[in-house]
Amino acid sequence: METVRISVRKLVEFLLKSGSVDSRGMGAERAQLGTKVHQELQNSAGENYQKEVPLQIEYVYQDILFKVDGRADGIIAESTIDEIKSTYTPFGEIAEDGQEVHWAQLICYGYFYAKQEEKATLTLQLTYYHLDEKQVTRFERTMSFAEMEAFFQDLIAEYAVWTKLRLDFEAKRNASLQKLQFPFEKYRKGQRELSIAVYRTISNQDKLFCEAPTGIGKTMSTIFPTLKAMGEKKVDKIFYLTAKTITRQVAEDAVEGLRRQDINLRTVTITAKDKICFLDERRCEPAFCQYANGYYSRVNDAMMDLVRNEQTISREIIEKYGRKHVVCPFELSLDTAIFCDMIICDYNYLFDPTVYLRRFFLENKGNYAFLIDEAHNLVERAKTMYSAELSKQLILNVKKSLSKSDKAIYTAVNELNRDLIQFRKLCDEKTRIFIQKEPATEFNQHVSDFVDATKEWLPMNAAANNYDEVLELFFEATHYLKMTEFYAENYNTLIETSRDTRIKQICIDPAEILRGKMDLGVASILFSGTLNPLGYYSDVLGGEEDTTKLTFPSPFSPQKLKIISPTFVRTRYHVRASSYERIVDCIAALRKAKAGNYMMFFPSYAYMEAVYEAFIARFPDVAVIKQATNMAEMERETFLAEFQEQREMLGFAILGGIFSEGVDLKGARLIGVGVVGVGLAQPSEEQNLVRDYYQMKLNQGFYYAYQIPGLNKVLQAAGRVIRSEGDKGVVLLLDDRFQEARYRKEFPAHWQHICFATNQNQLENELTHFWKKQEENHD
Repeated sequence: METVRISVRKLVEFLLKSGSVDSRGMGAERAQLGTKVHQELQNSAGENYQKEVPLQIEYVYQDILFKVDGRADGIIAESTIDEIKSTYTPFGEIAEDGQEVHWAQLICYGYFYAKQEEKATLTLQLTYYHLDEKQVTRFERTMSFAEMEAFFQDLIAEYAVWTKLRLDFEAKRNASLQKLQFPFEKYRKGQRELSIAVYRTISNQDKLFCEAPTGIGKTMSTIFPTLKAMGEKKVDKIFYLTAKTITRQVAEDAVEGLRRQDINLRTVTITAKDKICFLDERRCEPAFCQYANGYYSRVNDAMMDLVRNEQTISREIIEKYGRKHVVCPFELSLDTAIFCDMIICDYNYLFDPTVYLRRFFLENKGNYAFLIDEAHNLVERAKTMYSAELSKQLILNVKKSLSKSDKAIYTAVNELNRDLIQFRKLCDEKTRIFIQKEPATEFNQHVSDFVDATKEWLPMNAAANNYDEVLELFFEATHYLKMTEFYAENYNTLIETSRDTRIKQICIDPAEILRGKMDLGVASILFSGTLNPLGYYSDVLGGEEDTTKLTFPSPFSPQKLKIISPTFVRTRYHVRASSYERIVDCIAALRKAKAGNYMMFFPSYAYMEAVYEAFIARFPDVAVIKQATNMAEMERETFLAEFQEQREMLGFAILGGIFSEGVDLKGARLIGVGVVGVGLAQPSEEQNLVRDYYQMKLNQGFYYAYQIPGLNKVLQAAGRVIRSEGDKGVVLLLDDRFQEARYRKEFPAHWQHICFATNQNQLENELTHFWKKQEENHD
C-alpha cells in the first residue's frame, strides 16, 4: 500500500484555490504579517482558547494510505474550531460568508478533531482580520460529524485522481529507470569514474565537488547515475540547476538521448518569466492580462491535460498548453513541476531568498538531488542574491510623489530620506564611501516601518499616478529587509555617494547560507570544467572539510593544445599603453603561423578598444568583429555566426563576458584564443572587503578575492579552444605573471606543458613548430 503525506492546507489549496495571478500581492511579506496577526488574536482570546493544536488523520482510499495533518489556529472550550485569515478586503466587503478554500481547511480540522474527541457536532468559526482597518469579521457554521466526514472524503476522492496519476507514472518510471543503460557504446576517459562518484554521493546522501574538464561528458555523467538512483527510490526529484540557457539546453539534450530507451520520465524546463510571457509588456495583473485573470480557476484542467499527454515539458510545450487553456505559461511551469521528476532551471529557484520555489523548499527537507552545473558561476551569483541596496534617488522620488495626507507612508519615506542624508555626511570626501561591520540598525527599522505602511497604502491607492513608483520602492525595500535576516559576520554595510547615495548590505561569504539551501535536499553534486582549486570552491560554496572533492584529467591529448605565455607582454594597469603594439604583434604571430579563426579576450572595454584600434591601423584588410556592450540575443548569435570553417575571422571580446564561457565553436570554427592579463578584478572597496575578510579568516585575502576568481576567467576563456576530440589549437596567455609560481601551481593538469616565450621570434617559432607538427601527425 502506498502512503501519501500531505498537509490540510496544501490539499485544499490544490483542489479549491481560485482567483488570479497578481504580482501586486505581498507574498512572503503578507505571510509574515499574517503570522503576527494570528499570534495577537490567539494571545488575546482568553484561557479557554487552545492555540496551534496539531491534528492529523489516516484514511485509506483505493489502496492508498493518506496521512493528512495540519495545525488548527485555535480550539475554544473544546467545542469550536477557529481558523484565522488576514485580508486586505475592506471591513464589511467579504463576499457571502468567506472563501470556499478557507472553509474547506476549517472543515477538515473540525473533522479531525471530532473524530479524535468523538464529537457529534462542532462549531466552526472563520475569523478574518482586516489589515487596513484592524477589525475582525467572524462567520460561524455548525456541522455534524457525518457532514464533515463526507466533505473530507469527497476531497480525498478528488485528490486521489491526481495521486493515482502520479503513483502510476512513478511506478512505470522506476521500472524503466532500473533497466536504463549508459547510452553510448563506451565511456569516455573519466566518465565512468565520475558516474560512480555521483551515484555513491546520492546513495550516501552527501555532497560532491567535481572538476570535470570539457570532453568528459559531465552532463550525462551526472544525469545518468542520478536517474539510476531515482529508479531505486534513492531520490524522488532531481533539480538540474544552471546559470545559463545554453547549459539548460545541454541537459535537455542529454535527457532526450536517454529517452531512446523508452524511459518514463517527466521533465520540465522553467523559463524566466520575462522571456516566456505572452504579452509585449509583462504586467502580471488580472486587469491587464487574460492569462493571469482567473488563472487558478483553470490551471488544474491545464495541468491534467499536460501531464496526461506530455513527458518532455519544454518551453514550447508550456506555451502550447498555456495558450490552449488561457493560463500564464510561467505559473503553469511552476505548478506542473509538482508532477515532474526532473526540473531544469536557474540557480535562483533553489538559492535566491526571494524567488525560490516555495512549494518545494519552504517547509521540510525533501528527497531531492541537486545537480549544480557550472558551479563556479554560483560564487558571484550567490553574493548578489544575498546582497541588497537602497537608493536615495528612488526614495526621494517617492517622497515627492506623496501627499502629506498619506501620513504613515509619507513619514516613513521621510525618515529614510533623512537617514541617507546623514549617511552621506559619514562618507570620506575622497573615496565618497563609508563602511561599517555592523548593520544599520536604526535605518533598517525605518525600512521596516516603510514596508508596513506601504502594505496598507497599496491596496487603497491602486489607481494613483505614483502607484508604480511606490510599488518599485516597496519591492526594493522588502528585499533589503529580507537581507537583514541573514546579516552576520559575513556581511558589511557600505554607503557610497559617487552619483546617488546608496546603502548596501554586502554578502561577502555566502557559504553557510548555500549550505543551508543544499541541506533542503539529500544530495548535491557541484560540477564544472573549471572548479580549480577545489578547496577554494568548497570553502566559498558551502562544502565542509570531509566533503568529497574530485578532479578528473582532460580526456583530450595535451599534444593538440599549445599553451604559450609571451613573457615580454606586461598588462598591469600602469604599463598597459606600452602593451598595445606587442599584443598586436602576438595576434599577427598567431595568424602568420596558421590562418583561421581566433578570439582575443581583454579585461576591459577600454583595453579592448585600444588594441582593436592599433590592430586595424596596421591590418586594415583583416576581418575583425568586436563585442559591444549590452548585446541582445540576436546580436550574440550574429557575432558567433561569423566564426565558420574556411574563414579567417578575428574576434575581440571581454574576459569573463558572454563569449568567454558557454561558447562551443568546434573544429576549425575557432583554432586559437588569446587571453590578455591574469583576470584580476578592478580593485574596489567592495572587492577589498572580500580580501580583508578572507585575510582575517584564512590569511589568504588576495588569493580568495582576486587571484582565483581571475584565474577562473582565464581558464574559461582558454576552454573555448578544444571542444571535441578532433580539435587542435593554441592558447596565448599574454602576461608575464603567468610564469610566477603562485599562478603556475594553480594550473590544471592539462596545462603543465605550458611554454614561455621571451621574445617575438621565440613565440613565432613555437607557433610554427606546433602547427607543422599537427600537419605531420594528421598526415
